[in-house]
Amino acid sequence: MSIDWFAFVQVFIAAFISATVVVSAYALGLRLLVRAGRAPVVAPAEFTDAITVISEKEARRAEKAAAKAAKKSPLTDGQKRFALVGAYASFGVAGAAVLGGLLLIVFNH
Repeated sequence: MSIDWFAFVQVFIAAFISATVVVSAYALGLRLLVRAGRAPVVAPAEFTDAITVISEKEARRAEKAAAKAAKKSPLTDGQKRFALVGAYASFGVAGAAVLGGLLLIVFNH
């Protein structure tokens, strides 16, 4: 049994780079989305006792704080729009990287 170490290193480097691209693009997209004044607010879900769930009152308070912070934004409307387009572009890059990886897996055999 012989191991092709060069192929192993190639796969490791490709996986590392693709994971870095996906995570970085998604993080940049979230950051730009918040800068655009569209902070994602997720409604609380019911879980088991292992996870603490915020109440409806706390969720409303968080939404109110996010709306207040969005009103205080020093960005102009054009800058917010540019940040929103950048956020969607970053999400698109992350999605394209994932889709490209899946296509390589499916069609490269």
